[in-house]
Amino acid sequence: MFDIQHSLFDINSSFMKPSWPILKFDELKDTLQTVQLWTQIVGKIRLNKMPWLNHSWHVTLYVSPTGLTTGSVPYEEGAFKIDFDFIAHRLIIGCSNGHTQQLNLHPRSVASFYHELFEKLALMDIEATIYAKPNEMEPAIPFAEDEIHFTYYKDQMHLYWQALVKIDAVFTRFRARFSGKCSPVHLFWGGFDLAVTRFSGRRAPKHPGGVPNIPLAVMQEAYSHEVSSCGFWGGSPDFPFPVFYSYCYPTPEAFGRQSVKPDAAFYSTEMGEFLLKYDDVINADDPESYLLEFLQSTYEAAANIGNWDRNNLECDFTIFEKKRY
Repeated sequence: MFDIQHSLFDINSSFMKPSWPILKFDELKDTLQTVQLWTQIVGKIRLNKMPWLNHSWHVTLYVSPTGLTTGSVPYEEGAFKIDFDFIAHRLIIGCSNGHTQQLNLHPRSVASFYHELFEKLALMDIEATIYAKPNEMEPAIPFAEDEIHFTYYKDQMHLYWQALVKIDAVFTRFRARFSGKCSPVHLFWGGFDLAVTRFSGRRAPKHPGGVPNIPLAVMQEAYSHEVSSCGFWGGSPDFPFPVFYSYCYPTPEAFGRQSVKPDAAFYSTEMGEFLLKYDDVINADDPESYLLEFLQSTYEAAANIGNWDRNNLECDFTIFEKKRY
């Protein structure tokens, strides 16, 4: 096992200014809800065109230098991608045949976004049939009928995306210290959370389900193996704070009693996971190291109580980072 004192990963030299953006849930919430629904539409298009990957990794979006992206998606004429650009505030569809289409991101209903996006796809001969209702949300208003969600504050979405860029970089460094099976750092549009998940290599008990508008079979495949998962979530009316989380499945009864760092981290019995508020991270002297401490210590809590084979699952490649090849 690598030494955490050395593996807060020479972060001081790697992550410096600019500072992390300030996020206020009350100012973000309506924009995030609208954008989450937009990303569900785009994510479902990717889902429709991709082969099914383990743990639903084929449905996710990724943080990009300008916003969020599907990455390359195969289709009949080659490949395409769909990008949310939160700098120029537009959605861009690009194809391997050189054709592009775009639509503007502005205060507009989910129904308006849905109809125009599929008009643009038709112009590019991209056929996609999706389940046109939201997942993991209630009520699940059909996209084509949703005139309720239309808020889009450009400055707020730009700030949120800038936070995702910072978080994505830290999650990527955390992911790098694990040689076992590990997910990409990716955004699940169902819960609209950026996440990375480590696996013990052992199968898990069947998941009981219970997530709104998600088939039981999908949940059971997603949690078919033991995991320690961490992520970032923008909050909700019941928990009005952007927050980092860490949980494991299965969840031993003693998991919540484990000692984790930093001191501001706490365990939510209601949610069954450790939490660390975004504000506590950005107000730390070294936000990146502070966040890494949370990610590492909560993973160790899960791995130790779950008897993971840490000697064979963890790694330290810093020797390669310090040399030129």
